[in-house]
Amino acid sequence: MGPRAGLIALALWAATGVTARADFDATAYPPYERCALCHGLFGVSANAKFPNLAGQDPTYIDAQIRAFLAGTRHNDGGQMVAIVSELLPEEIPVVVEWFSTQDPPAPAVPEGDIATGQAAFDARGCGTCHDDTADYLGVPHLTSQHAGYLEKQMRDFRDGARDTHDGCLPHAALMPDQDDEIAAIAAYLSTVPRQ
Repeated sequence: MGPRAGLIALALWAATGVTARADFDATAYPPYERCALCHGLFGVSANAKFPNLAGQDPTYIDAQIRAFLAGTRHNDGGQMVAIVSELLPEEIPVVVEWFSTQDPPAPAVPEGDIATGQAAFDARGCGTCHDDTADYLGVPHLTSQHAGYLEKQMRDFRDGARDTHDGCLPHAALMPDQDDEIAAIAAYLSTVPRQ
């Protein structure tokens, strides 16, 4: 069949109204597999752009999914809105349970002066809410998180690109002015085991 005949056949097929079908049935897979491309199947992502979700507070995961759905939280490419919009309401608890019950990620190997980051974290009182032993529902674990992810989130809070969720202290005023202090705190937190 020549190129012209192929185009004619394609046009005739399109005119019949036959719709294309996916090669697989997405509903046959657990809903958390949609999240796995970025966050890893077991909640440990390979890229610091995407946070580790393994062992994360379930109330926090649920709140963030719903914030993306409601348009009160955004990310740099809109990927999260696109993905969570595919979830049915009854699938959200399945996703939350899957990631929150996975074994926590391994902490990063300490590099550089971690003590400076720990001192800054303590001096700013961040552990009041974000200490892994603090008993606040909906507050994320920051430990064993990618340092690069934490740095970006702290800068976004500081610069007004990210809002604090309802019921929480506004974070903008709590963030360091200097990027090197932010980097030190993030580096420290990445090395602390998640409990």
